[in-house]
This record gives sequence, structure tokens and C-alpha cells, in this order.
Amino acid sequence: MKKVGIASDHAGFELKEFVKKWLEEKNYEYKDFGTCSTESTDYADYAHPLGYAIEEGECYPGVAICGSGEGISMTLNKHQGVRAALCWIPEIAHLARQHNDANVLVMPGRFIDTEMASKILEEFFNTSFEGGRHAKRIAKIPLKQL
Repeated sequence: MKKVGIASDHAGFELKEFVKKWLEEKNYEYKDFGTCSTESTDYADYAHPLGYAIEEGECYPGVAICGSGEGISMTLNKHQGVRAALCWIPEIAHLARQHNDANVLVMPGRFIDTEMASKILEEFFNTSFEGGRHAKRIAKIPLKQL
């Protein structure tokens, strides 16, 4: 497995620090794209470098966190090679991987605790893409140039 890419804004910083410890305990290497404190910042400044790293194959998968998870998810999904899924319970993480081949897990830092985050991470990292009928749907996601 490649390095896991991780990113957050200020609202997701504390949960991102927990994710780093979780990854270390599971022996995953990671690359932290920031932020490095709880000082107010913009999620896009960290989401775009993570998105490029996923697209270029430098990192796989990714984990991203902001307050609600929405802003960083929207930003990441602007990248053609990214399928970022906002997950707040393990079941959503499972389906995001199994049916949508999500390659970035997004969590809402202001709405889940570390216990729930751990369960979500376990589900995301231990679920494989099912393929089959879902593969043709995934193939339709990228925009095609006319």
C-alpha cells in the first residue's frame, strides 16, 4: 500500500492527529498535508494538495477532515481522480468503499468522537470494492472532454 494522505482544516485538526496515531498503530505510512494547528485556516489549502497526490498516485487512500466534512469533500471531489466520501457512521464507510470505490474518507470533525472515528476508519480500510455492476457506474463519474 502507498502512503495514506491526510489533510484537515483547523476544525478537523484534533481528529486528524487522532487519525495519525491510528494509522501508526496499524503500521500505515502516511503523508500529512496539514494543517498543523487549530488556528483558523481554509480547507481548500490542504484538500487540493491531497487531491493532486491521489490523482498522481503518490498517496492511496486519503483521509480528510473539516468541521462538517462538506467543504473539504466538495473541494476534493473537484479532482477527476478523487472519489471522496463523507462518512459519519461505519455503515456509510463500508458502502462508500464497497459500492463507490471511494479513495478518500472524509469525516466531520465537529460531529464525531474518536471512538466513532476509529470504527469508521476500520470499516473504510477493511472493505474492498465489490466491482461488478458498480464498476460501470464508477466509470461514468469522471467528466469526459468533448
